[in-house]
Amino acid sequence: MSEEIRRAVGLLAPDGGVIEVRALADGATHSGYFDDYERLARAVEALDADPSVAGIYVTLNDVNPALLARRANRIKMRLSRKDATTADADILRRRWLPVDIDPVRPSGVSSTDEEHKAALNAAERIAAYLAEQGFPAPIRADSGNGAHLLYRIDLENDEAATALVKGCLATLDALFSNEAVTVDTANHNAARIWKLYGTCSRKGDNTPERPHRRARILNAPEEIGVVPAERLRHLAGLLPREDPLQPKKKGPGIDLAAWLLDHGIAVRSTKPYQGGTLFTLESCPFSAAHKDGAFAIQFANGAVFAGCHHATCGGGAQRWPELRERYERRQKRTPKPKEEEEAPTPPPTPPDDEHRERALEILKNGDPLTFLLDTFNQSHVGDRLVAECLVMSLASQSVENTNGLHVAVSGNSGKGKTHACTTMQNLIPAAYKLKGTVSDKALYYDDDLRPGTVLLFDDVSLSIDLQEVLKSATANFREPIEHRTLTTERKLRVCTIPERCVWWLAKVEDLGDDQVMNRMLTVWIDDTVEQDKRVFEHMKKAEAAGRTTATDDILTCRAIWEIIKADVLSVWVPFARRIQSSTTQNRRNPGMLFDLIKCHARLFFLQRDRDGDGAVIARPEDFAAAAILYGAINGEAGGQETKLTKNEAAALATVESMGVEVFTVRQLQGALGLSYYQTRRLLNGYVSRGTPYSGLLEKCPAISLYDATVTEGGDYGVTVRRREQYFTFDREVYRAWSNGASVWLDDDPDDGSDGSMFQQNGSNCCQQENGRSEGGSGKDVQDPDIDRSMYVYVQHNMRTESMDSRTSGDSRGACVFRTAAQDLENSEHNAGKMDPASNAATLIGSSCCQRAATVLPVLPPINPADYIPLPVAKNEPCHICGRRPTSSVKRGGGAYLCYECLKKAKQPGKVQPLPGVLDHRTFSRTKVELGRCDVCGTGKAVYRSREAQAKVCDQCYARLVREWNGREGVR
Repeated sequence: MSEEIRRAVGLLAPDGGVIEVRALADGATHSGYFDDYERLARAVEALDADPSVAGIYVTLNDVNPALLARRANRIKMRLSRKDATTADADILRRRWLPVDIDPVRPSGVSSTDEEHKAALNAAERIAAYLAEQGFPAPIRADSGNGAHLLYRIDLENDEAATALVKGCLATLDALFSNEAVTVDTANHNAARIWKLYGTCSRKGDNTPERPHRRARILNAPEEIGVVPAERLRHLAGLLPREDPLQPKKKGPGIDLAAWLLDHGIAVRSTKPYQGGTLFTLESCPFSAAHKDGAFAIQFANGAVFAGCHHATCGGGAQRWPELRERYERRQKRTPKPKEEEEAPTPPPTPPDDEHRERALEILKNGDPLTFLLDTFNQSHVGDRLVAECLVMSLASQSVENTNGLHVAVSGNSGKGKTHACTTMQNLIPAAYKLKGTVSDKALYYDDDLRPGTVLLFDDVSLSIDLQEVLKSATANFREPIEHRTLTTERKLRVCTIPERCVWWLAKVEDLGDDQVMNRMLTVWIDDTVEQDKRVFEHMKKAEAAGRTTATDDILTCRAIWEIIKADVLSVWVPFARRIQSSTTQNRRNPGMLFDLIKCHARLFFLQRDRDGDGAVIARPEDFAAAAILYGAINGEAGGQETKLTKNEAAALATVESMGVEVFTVRQLQGALGLSYYQTRRLLNGYVSRGTPYSGLLEKCPAISLYDATVTEGGDYGVTVRRREQYFTFDREVYRAWSNGASVWLDDDPDDGSDGSMFQQNGSNCCQQENGRSEGGSGKDVQDPDIDRSMYVYVQHNMRTESMDSRTSGDSRGACVFRTAAQDLENSEHNAGKMDPASNAATLIGSSCCQRAATVLPVLPPINPADYIPLPVAKNEPCHICGRRPTSSVKRGGGAYLCYECLKKAKQPGKVQPLPGVLDHRTFSRTKVELGRCDVCGTGKAVYRSREAQAKVCDQCYARLVREWNGREGVR
């Protein structure tokens, strides 16, 4: 406990100084002043052991040091009336903006677990809103009964500062207080005392329903930023503090409560405000980009103010005239005869025939996937793989025999995760999307949710309860999820989340536990430097043109989804038995592969045959498209098999490129250019609000940890010993583990297949005769005259830009080839060193007549870890090159491998440095004396490159890695 108290005091008083400790007991107050924080911790620990002490508090702001003489580094028990405590005039300067969120409950008692959780959730919403307003990250804390947010400020202790802090708290109270939680506005005075973290909060008796809890710090940023004064003034001025001028007119004014009711505007809560009433609206009437934040105020003189606290809606600007005009104009109607008023309302008209006809034409004769992706790219540059995952997720809602596809998008902050998801949401009808912050129970009580809704959670930390809701919804995708509860009248109420809802999660770090990740398509946003440049160029063109996306194309996309969502169809995969995969360790992934095949066929359902039951029959080209996407999210564009985020994958790639077997957090920090705290979280994981999030130590088997005691010679001949964590890295294990996953079609003995990876039924490919192409210019892959060792194994995760460029009318049959003359050192034998921009002969949807004589089909990759050495060489043909004898056998038997093929699979790719540029990947750490660094000339050289004939020190090597990261877009 003392350690927690010392940490709390160090955070609350980072610059030192005098602090008053004040304890409130039954009918008495204990107090003391401290500038010795060790004695403070001991004194507080003794106070906290007293069960009569209800709470222990400290002053937040800078106290006049002269007050130390009142009770210097000691606690005086039971103050008398003559004993003074800290007053507002005793504060020299304000250093904290305290936000105290209390659950609504009877006074003098502790909060229940549900009330306590409601306060913590409200604190998350407030912190997210203030981040949007430009506030830095706060200290997040649990007060024992509620939640705390502490923002660092730097203000004089004067009337202006008091008014500013009071205005900020009043704004937060007006916007976020409701029937469950309140923001305490009484914390505006300078001498306000604050709960000391590490101590127990005792209000009332300690009961199972209302237990005593210990206050604690939940999260503190490594560097606490100061809130600029202009941000404080902006927050304090969001809501009007005085009545707007009431226009003079005859007759009674508007009754805002009745007006909102008459116009169908739902009100979430009401509260008194400045002598009038503040109405918090259920959804924002000004923007579809968010749901919360809108409000309306009627003052005592009848004046009305309406607005939204989001910056995109004016950030608190007066919008009542606009709101009134919008809704009153909508309800203006020409009076109708009585008989017409009593007639039944006709059904809604279908979408515009023009857009529907265009959508049908694309679905029947064009390429709906390409059209959707091209329309997406009119507003969002690149990230086509992310968009394709989102499209497949939407298509899964209309497939009967699927468990649904849900998408998790990760990447660095500000790189377009949210924009990609909202851009795709803009292409679907408004009735099928839900955005904004939502609690676990709110999903059940939202009566507006309909089957097939898209639930977007943007940078939201999923609570444990919400993760359980997600697991239930994804496990029972085709059925509604029921929640039984009791009403206030103690009557049973059954609430549901409708069936076929898909979840889109966008977050920088982990989204939840392994069970959550296993249910998602995990794809990474493109955050490379080149992508940043493309986005900037696109923004310039869009601003110059005055618009970003063609409205007709958006309406056509919505019409496409209206047509697809009209029916839920089964999809049959007749070639399912022929599908093979290089890895099936995660049993959910093969199911996702089959769902991708079905979803692609569902998109092209008007171009596919049907069976007797009306099910859509998938073609091998549906498998080809699914295999490319599946391979991409298992490699360079996602972490489907490894469950890594973009930052975690970049960290592992950096460790591999460093060429070290042992490293520390600080070494990796220097190579990545991140903070120590961020790097340690990547490796060790972290805990947020009681939910553990795993790091690379738990995810990657190639990394292990051991503690050691390091002895160093200090100044003045003093020997210093300290604990250090060392991480070991096994490159071979890492390459085998991160080898990705590839899938292919086996030969079908009943259909005369030629053994190609992708067979095209109904395409324009030439007919095969006697194992040779019709043109006679090339040899069949089984021809014994061809050296099978020259086959190049292309892993699907090396996906080139040409694979993303699909044209309308494309048959979607993806045939991927590489020339046999290409050197094997750029192949899959190099374990991921292939250059995706190499001159591979990649043909998509082309006919067999276009294939050159030297072009050979793709075969599955070799993973050396899948093979076991034989004790004695066996006279069996190698299943790769056909040579005898063989020295290894695949685990499970049936596939033999010769020594040469195994050796090629283990060989690392040869990297040549650019002229005049040092490539850190060619350097290796040595244990011999190398002398001074060739770059800086001062540091001790510990890395050497034989290719570059250079040696560098630790600092210069870290700089080389950082430069390479920036050049390649690694974050």
